[in-house]
Amino acid sequence: MTATQVPNEAESKDQFFQELAELSERMIAAHGKEFSMGALVLAARFIAENRPFEQTVPATQ
Repeated sequence: MTATQVPNEAESKDQFFQELAELSERMIAAHGKEFSMGALVLAARFIAENRPFEQTVPATQ
């Protein structure tokens, strides 16, 4: 897709669902189902509570 092409809403949502599916598969492969589900539920909770994501990611050591 080029910068001049604007996807319609359904195409845009489909792309985000595809990205979520791919991310979920990578998380499951790396850390298991429980981690993947927990991370997605936590993200949904943050969205519902309007909490910023950047302040919640712990620094790696």
